[in-house]
Parts: sequence; C-alpha cells; structure tokens
Amino acid sequence: MFSFFKANPAPTANQARIIALMNQKGGVGKTTMAFNLAHAFAHQGKKVLCIDMDPQANFSSLFDIPTSDDRKNIHHLLINSVKELKALHTSTFLNDVIIKTNENIDLIPSGQELSGFELTVAGINAPRQLILKKFIEKFELRSQYDVIIIDGPPTLGLLVVNILCATDGVLYPFVPDRFSEQGLKNIQQVVADIAEMEITSTPKNLGYIPNLFDTRRKQASTDLEHIRETLGEATMHEAFTNKVQFGKSLAQRKSVFHFKSNDFKDLQRQFVSMTEAVSKELN
Repeated sequence: MFSFFKANPAPTANQARIIALMNQKGGVGKTTMAFNLAHAFAHQGKKVLCIDMDPQANFSSLFDIPTSDDRKNIHHLLINSVKELKALHTSTFLNDVIIKTNENIDLIPSGQELSGFELTVAGINAPRQLILKKFIEKFELRSQYDVIIIDGPPTLGLLVVNILCATDGVLYPFVPDRFSEQGLKNIQQVVADIAEMEITSTPKNLGYIPNLFDTRRKQASTDLEHIRETLGEATMHEAFTNKVQFGKSLAQRKSVFHFKSNDFKDLQRQFVSMTEAVSKELN
C-alpha cells in the first residue's frame, strides 16, 4: 500500500546523517525513541546533534532543559535564516541557542514560538518547505557532527514538510493499532506530495518501530501482523514491549544507557541494533 520514491543521495563520509522520527499520531513514543537513539549513537562514540522541531518541546525537556519565555530556540534561528523576514530578526546566534551536554550530544531546543512558524513564513517568496534544510546548510551542521536527529511534531503541517525535506531518512515509531496505521498512511502521503513537488529528493524509509507492544493482548499481535502485511517489504524493527524500565528512565529524564542494571540490557541492545541498521541503510 505504501509507495517508495527516489531517495536523497547518500551524504559523503565526512557528513552527518540526518535522521527524523515521525508519526502524525501522538502518544506513540516518538520522542522517547529519538532520545534513546541519540544516546545509542553517542554511546558508540558518535558526535550527535539533536534538533527539537516540536513546539511542545518534550524532546528538550528530556534533556532536562528548563523552558522559559526568554530562552531562544530553533524558531528564532530559522526566522533569522530567512532574509525576507529581516524585520523579525533577533540578535540570536547559533552559539546562544545550542546546548552542550556531557554525553557527546548537543541540542537545539524548541519552544512555543515554533507553533507560529507556519503563519510567520506564509508570505515569503523563498521556498517555505526548505527553510530547515537551508539552515542546516548555512551553518554547515553536517560537517560538525556524525549524526543529526530531529524530533518532529505529531502533525502534517509545514514543520513536518520542512523536516522531511531536510532529512536523509525517517524512522516511523507506532503503536500497533488501527489508529497508528492511519497515522502512518497520512505521513506517507506527505512524503508522496514532496516527491511530486520535485523541489528536493525524498528521504529514505528507514523502517517502522512497533512500540508499547503489549504481549498479553492477543489483539495487539493481530494488529501488528495486519500492519506488517500492509507495509509489505518495508523494514520492521524489533518491537519494543511496554516495559517498566522505559517508565523508570523517563521519570528520571535519563536514557536506557544511563543504567547498569541487567534489566536495561535488552533495551540497550535493541537501540544499538537500530543504529547499526540505520547506519548501514544510509551509508
């Protein structure tokens, strides 16, 4: 049912791979996956940049970044990068916004201002779909990192289109139920629309991640099998079950790699396996 289109050319050896995690439906664990995937890459010695493109800023919150009205974020950087919006430019520089953690991960946080992005850029002549892509190019972010991970909002608006135009590949977390299936169909339609625009190559499909899978529910297994059949030959990553370890790590705003207990070994293995599969696909 899902179509696949011409993919972005692979980045050169010294350029970061850009990976987005997307689903039009909320509550599927997309941000949790992005957070742990970033730490999985960092755990392997990769230098990682995380970009929070969701106005809810949950990705930023997992890094224990307090939100405040005067904190500059990705919205200010994107607006500053558009020459036609000079009247709205602020004295905000990348170094003012980027937050360095102690774990080989940098973060460009989000903020509520980003919810007005689509309206703010509505009148410009430059391609609105390519603002994020041009921002990444302008600051040569690919040459400064090994991996760039983008967490997107659970919507189908201009922010999502910008992410899809900027990324090399997309991972699609979902909860195995019929509602998530519709969300996957909707986001794939946006990918199809981008392909028809022909303003940039479309990102690779890096696979689907079944999350919050309840092994005790027979219907969950039935729904997962149905979705697997619907997706056809697309990569289906190993399902993440609804484990208490996820809740424990999120409550402490830590990744699963922060814990030495054997209880976390299986989750760590799954995320490392995913980084290997993604790296192989994008190299």
